[in-house]
Amino acid sequence: MIAESKQSSAVEREPVAGERIRVLLIEDNPGDARLIELMLKEANGDAFEVHRAERLEQALRAFGSCEIDVVLSDLSLPDSQGMETFQRLHSRAPHCPIIVLSGLNDTNLALKAVHLGAQDYLIKGQVDGQLLARAMRYAIERKRMSEQLHRYAAELREKNAQLESDFNMAREIQQIFLPDQYPTFPHSAAPKDSLLKFSHRYISAAAVGGDFFDIFSITDSAAGVFICDVMGHGMRAALITAIMRGLIEELMPVAADAGKFLTEINRSLRAILRRTREPFLATAFYGVADATAGELRFANAGHPSPFRLQRDMNEVHPLKDYDPRHGPALGLFERTDYPTCRCPLQPDDLVFLYTDGIYEVTNAKGAEFGQDRLLEATRRRVHLPAEGLFMELLAEVQKYSASTEFEDDVCLVAVEASKAPQA
Repeated sequence: MIAESKQSSAVEREPVAGERIRVLLIEDNPGDARLIELMLKEANGDAFEVHRAERLEQALRAFGSCEIDVVLSDLSLPDSQGMETFQRLHSRAPHCPIIVLSGLNDTNLALKAVHLGAQDYLIKGQVDGQLLARAMRYAIERKRMSEQLHRYAAELREKNAQLESDFNMAREIQQIFLPDQYPTFPHSAAPKDSLLKFSHRYISAAAVGGDFFDIFSITDSAAGVFICDVMGHGMRAALITAIMRGLIEELMPVAADAGKFLTEINRSLRAILRRTREPFLATAFYGVADATAGELRFANAGHPSPFRLQRDMNEVHPLKDYDPRHGPALGLFERTDYPTCRCPLQPDDLVFLYTDGIYEVTNAKGAEFGQDRLLEATRRRVHLPAEGLFMELLAEVQKYSASTEFEDDVCLVAVEASKAPQA
């Protein structure tokens, strides 16, 4: 029987190979206790060091007087009965493996004990020394592995929380990069009187996305409009969009030349990312909307062709219908010269730019919405203002996919010529 010492020591420990396993046997019947001790001695010699408690309170105090590797406990004791015995033991030493050794052959009770945390439920008279010894060794190992998994899970939760915090910060930074107000043309004009007006809708599929756009002033009557879609989404794609933002600022001196602008962005990206191990590419479209010249000068790096909405003629055409020339996606080749293309930009025209996230959704049969449906859906709404166009297109796509969520980032940008060009 364990002496009631007031010495304090660790409750939990991990047995070292070759050391004796310290067993706390909680059994009020002297005959049963002696039989268990003899079975363990015959099965494994001196491998087990058995400490005995006859009452629950005595067992609870034992956890503070010596180190225990495993507990063998009856549920019926003079001072505690049934599952209350196990629950109080488990509460006192949650990290110590506990095996219930009961005279009750009760399947429901056994399942309840295991459900509450018991490592095993053994029935007196149905075990021998070898089985008992093996059950205790397995209980110790299972408990050790369980505790290790709990530690790993806690570490993972902590890392996930930190990662989520990092993503949230990245998202905030990325939102800062997106235009919060648009330039006016001429610069002195009020927004309602601007020669060029702009709208956008940005929907990120992840905490941070790989779609990016920018609108900036080149002259008093010409605006630069840039949109890109970085392969993938998430943190890596967001970092690339941040690089794009910096390159746009750096390359403003050549922004009036659409082809040269994309050519220089591609060259700079290749120079920055050539040493990375992971492949990189981004589709991009850049246009110079010139209200005075009445034209859109543009270059395309593998990006979906924007639409020109001619409201006075009730027509919508992809820009590739005006000039099909384009270059490869950014990041594929170091030396790529992107051609500058042209199309008219007349009063009341709207140029609609988008990324592939809006049309690559699928329905229940796996059929993609596709660019052809997007073009037809736009034609049916040719006279809508930009915000109304965005709202109805998104609603139609979501209805098609039967989902309000998008698997990829979605970026929509509109440029409207609101007045006749001035000489």
